[in-house]
Amino acid sequence: MNNQTQLNRRLTWIWLALMAFTILTYAVSKSEYSGTRVVVLLLVTVFIKGHWIIADFMELRHAGLLWRVLAHGWIILVSGGILAAYMMGLK
Repeated sequence: MNNQTQLNRRLTWIWLALMAFTILTYAVSKSEYSGTRVVVLLLVTVFIKGHWIIADFMELRHAGLLWRVLAHGWIILVSGGILAAYMMGLK
């Protein structure tokens, strides 16, 4: 198997996992589940999905460290802000 075939197979599996996480997120939003654990679980899935998109679809997996830190840092910053806002809303 050549490198392009391996890459296509990897991207296909990642795309399927992204769809599964999206369906999971939708299912949780329509369910009776709520609370801090659910919010944290969903934010973890956001980070995983963001990592795959950054690393594989944006092709930053082999980019310089600065670009990877900036892209992942943005996801962490936004997710952290959402979690902080949620926690402040509980008080």
